[in-house]
Amino acid sequence: MMKNNNPSVSQLLHDPKLLLAFGFGSGLSRIMPGTCGTIAALPFYFLLSHLPSWLYASLVLLSFVVGNYLCAYAADKLKVHDHGGIVWDEFVGMWISLFLVPVTWFWVLIAFVVFRFFDMVKPWPISIADKKLGGGFGIMFDDVLAGFATCVCVHVMMIFF
Repeated sequence: MMKNNNPSVSQLLHDPKLLLAFGFGSGLSRIMPGTCGTIAALPFYFLLSHLPSWLYASLVLLSFVVGNYLCAYAADKLKVHDHGGIVWDEFVGMWISLFLVPVTWFWVLIAFVVFRFFDMVKPWPISIADKKLGGGFGIMFDDVLAGFATCVCVHVMMIFF
């Protein structure tokens, strides 16, 4: 079925839910799959950024709800909770990070760096969510918290710059 719990490209292409959970294949990266997934979320952000803020927020909320299912599905299929290649949570976390942020490379880069910091270091309360919550919701929620923390930080930075 799956060698070392890692799906093949062929398996992703034959399973749309796994393809989405693995960020259209970005989560297959052998080096920093979470960072690759965050990068892969950016082209979608540039499309979403042109929408009215209420629609942007609604689509991100929908992506979170669907992500709970996708991440649970992938974790069950791979038999590994929060497999490193599951990066749909990074997609949603990055989109939350960039909510109402100016669409410039400067602010996108700042948000990217801050989000990766929060996602990798997992300061409180992100670390609590990461350790205590299970299932698809648990996989998603620590990245949602990292996204909200990033969004607040970026908006505070915008006041000073």
